[in-house]
Amino acid sequence: MSSDNSSTPAPAKRSDTPVDPFLDAAPAATQGPVPAAEPEPAPTPEPVAAKPTPFDSLPQQLRSSLEHKGYEQPTPVQAAVIAPDATGRDLIVSAQTGSGKTVAFGMALADALMAELGGMPLAEKPLALVIAPTRELALQVSRELSWLYAQVGVRIATCVGGMDASKERRALRGGPAIIVGTPGRLRDHLERGAMDLSGLIGVVLDEADEMLDMGFRDDLEEILDATPDTRRTLLFSATMPKSIVSLAKRYQSDAMRLSLVGQDRGHGDIAYQAITVAPAEIENAVVNLLRYHEAETAILFCATRDNVRRMHATLQERGFAVVALSGEHSQQERNQALQAMRDRRVRVCVATDVASRGIDLPTLSLVVHVEVPRDAEILQHRSGRTGRAGKKGTAAIIVPYNRRKRVEGMLRGAKIEAEWMDAPSPEQIRVKDRERLMEKLTSDVDFDEEDRKLAQQLMTQRSPEDIAAALVQAHRASMPQPEELVANTPAAREAAKQERKRPGFEDTVWFKIAVGRRQNAEARWILPLLCRRGHITRNEVGAIRIGHEETHFQVPRNIADKFADALTRTADGDDDQDSILIEVSPEGPREQARDNKRNFKGGGGGKHHAKPRGKFEGKPGGKKHDGKPGGRKFDGKPGGKSSSHRKGKSSWKGDGPKAAPKGGPGSAKKFAGKPKPKSKSPFD
Repeated sequence: MSSDNSSTPAPAKRSDTPVDPFLDAAPAATQGPVPAAEPEPAPTPEPVAAKPTPFDSLPQQLRSSLEHKGYEQPTPVQAAVIAPDATGRDLIVSAQTGSGKTVAFGMALADALMAELGGMPLAEKPLALVIAPTRELALQVSRELSWLYAQVGVRIATCVGGMDASKERRALRGGPAIIVGTPGRLRDHLERGAMDLSGLIGVVLDEADEMLDMGFRDDLEEILDATPDTRRTLLFSATMPKSIVSLAKRYQSDAMRLSLVGQDRGHGDIAYQAITVAPAEIENAVVNLLRYHEAETAILFCATRDNVRRMHATLQERGFAVVALSGEHSQQERNQALQAMRDRRVRVCVATDVASRGIDLPTLSLVVHVEVPRDAEILQHRSGRTGRAGKKGTAAIIVPYNRRKRVEGMLRGAKIEAEWMDAPSPEQIRVKDRERLMEKLTSDVDFDEEDRKLAQQLMTQRSPEDIAAALVQAHRASMPQPEELVANTPAAREAAKQERKRPGFEDTVWFKIAVGRRQNAEARWILPLLCRRGHITRNEVGAIRIGHEETHFQVPRNIADKFADALTRTADGDDDQDSILIEVSPEGPREQARDNKRNFKGGGGGKHHAKPRGKFEGKPGGKKHDGKPGGRKFDGKPGGKSSSHRKGKSSWKGDGPKAAPKGGPGSAKKFAGKPKPKSKSPFD
């Protein structure tokens, strides 16, 4: 008998894995695409190291300031002072003007300065001292250091002559970390106890050679003696005379010498021009140079204050916007002049060498040496005002014909190649004017609606040609007129010399009067004396040449006999001036000057005579007066009692020299006032 259970099928074993009926029903080939796997994430790139920059050794605050100013690479002098081998050492740096020295010593002191400050903007005692030769240079240094350390927040005190000393003392009490000043004012604050230098970590002498040349050695030594021995001393000088070497030996220890003059002469960015002119046409040549270049800013260098004053007046009269800088101007006037140039209100500055120290005008593109510099160093200092920071500049030297060889030698010694040329002619200037005007008028300009309305109104009243001509005329009227110059040829120079002669003075005779600069001779009182003694008019007296001991003058040959006769008749008059000897001088002033030079070289070569020294007490015509024709006060002019001169005595009571060796021109014998015997005219 079979069991029921045996016929019942066993249940299928249940799988623990769920089965998709649709997938199970479909054949394997038709199950569909398998989803793509998720992409693996890309590996994170390793950070690339920042490219090193030349300023990496400087603090971050200074790097930011330099970047803000657009610095990408240091100048040679800047790279040298921040190099690892120069860090912390005393330095003697020879570099030319415009080489970036100010920023260089700011970089050199940065690490030590900020370590002492410790993040604080104020300092208990000053930490750095910068000494500059002139006010302008000290103010420029202060401005440069201000932007360089702007993010550090340090205070900078400036102490220069001509400013309010009480304000400077208050600034010194305000915790400045850096002091910038001139030697004289710094010494004054030091002696008054207003400045404590015992905490200095660094001293900078900027343009040390100039400070010694200007006589500041005693001031510098007193200031440096008041500083600690542990300080760092940076000495910047364009030249290295013996005085600088001596100063360095005394106040520096194991100093490192950095000479960058050859690398940084500045000649590459300065085009030198030597302009040959006649001595009488220097001012006209300067006018034409300014008009030819039309520089955005130009500076003219003169040797003396008087020459600055005269050139300034000449350019003002010609219509130039010009300022002057010399030692006779106050600090306020100098600041106003420089600000006017920075504001573009004036374009030309006339200055002396010393007054121009420290002038830094970014737009300065033309330097004119109105007077030939004394040496190559002054030439480079002057010219270094332009061609800065990679900008191009022009330095023009006005060279009189008779000084060309000297200038050639100076340029050769300075290794400067200059282009020799004539001064620009009016025609060349007009060509330049046309080019500049066309460039200005054809450049792309955005006109506002009001200007276009005015232009449309003009077009209804005038033709386009008339409007353009009026515009050109207005442009030319606003510009100074160029000067006509003599052509640089022997024939043209001789013709110009003849044209300059006054009518009637083609043939003249030289006379001389025995008074000169030693007796304070001046044409304004010699001329009336000659007219009274010689019975001639002022129009009959030609050139007057005042020498050291005597004065030469010209008289037309056709009246020379008449003039000599009148001198004879008036020699024994009652007036004190009648005793002064006036006689013919066949050799003239030039030959006399050569004789004097030969005698000087030979040790005297002859006897010298005492000069008349005394105040006049008589007036022309016998009336008592104070010494000058016209009755004005006469102080120190030649004269005296005629009787004393006839005896060979001097009645001089002025401020002149007490006596002179006997035997020279103008001796007591010559002042005897006795006329020579009348003879045949020497003028025939």
